[in-house]
Amino acid sequence: MNHSALSPIPIIQAPIASAASASLCATVSNSGALGGVSLTWRNPDQASELLAEVQSKTSEPFYANFVLHFDPLSLAAAISAGLKIVTFSWGDPTLHIDQCRKSGLQIGIQVTSRLSARAMLQLNPDFLIVQGVEAGGHVQAHQPLSTSLFEVLEVSGETPVYAAGGLANGSDLASVMLAGAHGGVFGTRFLASIESEAHPKYKERITEASAKDTVLTNCFNIGWEGAPHRVLINSTFQKWEASGCPKSGFKPGEGDILGSTQSGEPLFRYEDTMPRHDMKGDWEPMCLYAGTSTERIHKVVPASQIVESIWRNASKILSQEVNEN
Repeated sequence: MNHSALSPIPIIQAPIASAASASLCATVSNSGALGGVSLTWRNPDQASELLAEVQSKTSEPFYANFVLHFDPLSLAAAISAGLKIVTFSWGDPTLHIDQCRKSGLQIGIQVTSRLSARAMLQLNPDFLIVQGVEAGGHVQAHQPLSTSLFEVLEVSGETPVYAAGGLANGSDLASVMLAGAHGGVFGTRFLASIESEAHPKYKERITEASAKDTVLTNCFNIGWEGAPHRVLINSTFQKWEASGCPKSGFKPGEGDILGSTQSGEPLFRYEDTMPRHDMKGDWEPMCLYAGTSTERIHKVVPASQIVESIWRNASKILSQEVNEN
């Protein structure tokens, strides 16, 4: 299997939680790459509704991700809704493999090392996603992508491997493909797209940030206790760090309501929810996920332009490398 079995262009849009709208997913897939959505925190009805919306906007392949630190309660509904590609992260998908295989789904599993790759390869996945610690959002990885990719490629055999963590442009994609990856996974770059559901000021902040403006932390732990995450340094993190990084129950400003969702649910300080465009309140103290790729992201542009630019520039580098060899 090569990258064309997933999409003509070897670019995967990371699921980026609630920011991955149906429009973003469909636009990426319509551009020749592989769009995706996150179904982890959606109930079966919500999952079916989202997938139907994506399907109304594209006939191209797309995928849905499930974070296995939480029960994949909408997996069956997603399969019934016609999902064709599924990815699993943060856990062992063994219990769900048969269900997916019987329904004809292609299966991707996120790994982070030689050991995790060997374990997951026993499940015969269609592809692996290897994550590096440079990634934004909740970070399963514990080492740099260059190390993780090298280790996974040593044991992956014929199973395609896609690299994730700190990728922003065509040079990044070419680099991981020249190292042996079948393609790359881009999260923060698509977070700062026109179609993303993220708050516009949050997107703007991404385009202004450098890698040093991100931090891997466990500060924003309400909703997912114990999972490290890479975010932009903001006022909430600074207050928490200045106080000695105290545990829950002793954090400064704990219990503060920073705003509310479109449906009126309160958004608390230290919550793991990113600010969306339809929220009310102060976006800046909220959880601002971002990878180290921020320093190479300078504009908020349409997702189709992101795909085209990355692949055009990567293709030039890859072609030049072939010609020189």
